[in-house]
Amino acid sequence: MHDNPLLPYFRNPQRLLKSAGLKPGQKVLEVGCGPEFFTIPATKIVGEEGFVYAVDVHPLAIERVKDKIEKEGIKNVKPILANASDTGLPDQSIDLAFLFGLRYIACGLENVVPEIHRILKDGGVLSFEKTIGSAKKLIS
Repeated sequence: MHDNPLLPYFRNPQRLLKSAGLKPGQKVLEVGCGPEFFTIPATKIVGEEGFVYAVDVHPLAIERVKDKIEKEGIKNVKPILANASDTGLPDQSIDLAFLFGLRYIACGLENVVPEIHRILKDGGVLSFEKTIGSAKKLIS
């Protein structure tokens, strides 16, 4: 899905994450991690002192993230098979939550926002990117 080698030229994950406010040492939630296009770059930005929770409702997405982090020896990420409206994360435990590249949210954004509000620390940030059109159209 995100294995197209041209995609990083159109969507630079590091640039998007840094513009969202991602910094070293933060605890971060990625909603809809999919095939780890943003997950791995996020782990590098937050560094060893930070941590990334990668949530997706699709088991294959979670397996793909698990395979990638095992292959690369990445320790500061936890893939979570869960609905974004019920992450299971503790209250006020996240510095930044981001939703990038999602076409839709299975449980509805109106159900996700209260969960993100619950887990964000005081002063925490929710960042999202509105996806318009299709990547296929953009590349063709």
